[in-house]
Amino acid sequence: MSQRDNKELECPIQAIVDVIGGKWKLSILYQLFQGTRRYGELKRLVPKATERMLTLQLRELEAVGIVQRTVYSEVPPKVEYSLTELGLSLEPVLKTMLSWSENYLQQEGTQVRESNSNLSSL
Repeated sequence: MSQRDNKELECPIQAIVDVIGGKWKLSILYQLFQGTRRYGELKRLVPKATERMLTLQLRELEAVGIVQRTVYSEVPPKVEYSLTELGLSLEPVLKTMLSWSENYLQQEGTQVRESNSNLSSL
């Protein structure tokens, strides 16, 4: 029985936070929306995340069914991460969050970074 099965009905907002909350999860998801990635690529593309945190966040996303980890039996070992159908269903949510963020940053007089606008190409 999962930990979630033991909980009483919880707040839907808390469910969102439980699934995609975390310092690096949105950055990881953003990169995976661009396509399948190997661990080393994700490490390079999310450079401020420590190896431990990147691994932990990937495992958590995999555990909830957002990310799929595929291991190829090769030498050296090859592991790829991709979004599942459930993960892909987050696209409209992330686009809405991106739009909100761009508006917020403009209101605050902060220049929107070019990398943030790349999500609109999804």
